[in-house]
Amino acid sequence: MENLVNIFIKSVFIDNMIFAYFLGMCSYLAVSKTVKTSTGLGLAVIFVLGFTVPVSYLIENYLLKEGALVWLSESFADVDLSFLSFIIFIALIASMVQLVEMVIEKFSPALYSSLGIFLPLIAVNCAILGGALFMQERAYNNIGEATAFALGSGVGWFLAIVGIAAIREKIRYSNIPDPLKGLGITFIITGLMGIAFMGFMGIKL
Repeated sequence: MENLVNIFIKSVFIDNMIFAYFLGMCSYLAVSKTVKTSTGLGLAVIFVLGFTVPVSYLIENYLLKEGALVWLSESFADVDLSFLSFIIFIALIASMVQLVEMVIEKFSPALYSSLGIFLPLIAVNCAILGGALFMQERAYNNIGEATAFALGSGVGWFLAIVGIAAIREKIRYSNIPDPLKGLGITFIITGLMGIAFMGFMGIKL
């Protein structure tokens, strides 16, 4: 249990998808104009990551990697389908995002309209695919660790986009030099937030 908590905290604060790896920056910058839309997109990313990464773990360990099919028969012990991991992970992410899109459109049309094109773009959000590939690279021991990593990564992305959205709402009324208005000041604030999150590297896990 302690190991799962460590993985979760590390994924949220130390290995933050935005501030440590700069993954998912396109939707982070485009949607973070209001807290409401940022919250909706952030929750959608948590849900998609929380589902796709554990399922990708099962697919990786029981279908794709060398020897994964041994549970079918000993004759499959040398079969290696890892070359299919990219396309299978992407297909899984795309299908999950489509499901999320349909649910939001059904139950929250206002949020669906405010998110616009950026909701289906979760499918090509590199933070989502990055979660699956990091899971594959780090070779977690069980599905619990993969799930803790997925949820931590999603919560970290959520905190990043909601945090920048709250700041952007406040600085809208500030006296910002014209050349820095819009994305200029957003990039500066993102850099400062990234430096601030570096302080969490001192957490002893």
